[in-house]
Amino acid sequence: MADGIISKALSGFYYVSSEDGLLECKARGRFRLDGTSPLVGDRVRCSRDQNGKGRIDAVEPRRNWFIRPAVANIDAMVFVAANTNPVTDPFLVDRVSVIAAEAGCQLILCINKADIDPGEELYNTFTAAGFPVVRTSAETGQGMEALRTLIDGKICAFTGNSGVGKSSILNRLLPGAAIPTGAVSEKLGRGKHTTRHVELYALGGDTFVADTPGFASFDVEMMTPIPKEQLQYDFIDFAPYLGRCRFNDCAHLKEPGCAVTQALAQGELMPSRYRSYVRLYELSAQHKSWETK
Repeated sequence: MADGIISKALSGFYYVSSEDGLLECKARGRFRLDGTSPLVGDRVRCSRDQNGKGRIDAVEPRRNWFIRPAVANIDAMVFVAANTNPVTDPFLVDRVSVIAAEAGCQLILCINKADIDPGEELYNTFTAAGFPVVRTSAETGQGMEALRTLIDGKICAFTGNSGVGKSSILNRLLPGAAIPTGAVSEKLGRGKHTTRHVELYALGGDTFVADTPGFASFDVEMMTPIPKEQLQYDFIDFAPYLGRCRFNDCAHLKEPGCAVTQALAQGELMPSRYRSYVRLYELSAQHKSWETK
């Protein structure tokens, strides 16, 4: 038996990194039967058959896991955004931040292509909300040391729109990786999905980064339903105001004596963050309580 971490999953094969190197494995059939297929980031136990071929025998308990990107045991989700072709919708960042909060992992916002557009609105909004934000340029190398410091010692996943430069940033952080990158369509304002699978790269110092396929939009179906009553706790900038409303069951929408909407009116909360909360609350309200269990 050998212990390791799945660094890549491709075409039914799992590539497990361990002290003995990289082992190509198949998973035991029971994983498919009980719906617990291994994921990149899983810590696993493996064995070799008499022909020397690897097999995953057991998956250690997960800290967390995500549907998209399909990764497990993530300490920080790095949302790579841009304010130039393609322009990132702040709502997408807010959605991912909620998913990260539900999974108990940190969200880091990386505004790439800052040499072209510094993304002032994105920077100001998410800095004010309390997230770590770093401006980078995969083209010039700007901000790479600051980003490296933020992710040091963590298992991270890069996510964001196709074309924002996730793979290009990783190539900067890990020279020699030669990860394929693609051009962005000027007409459509979006990039091609150059990353076809999830892969975990070792940056040294117990730092790992998963490069994941990008998305053009974050589908509702890809988001695990969250009870609407829970959503308020996933907005970190709401924390100082929770428990201070007139009504204990305040939804922070139109109720009188709401501390959250009062903070918004006084300029203590960013309007786009509150709009995202309302929009996500409405989505959560569409799910019955039994559907979220």
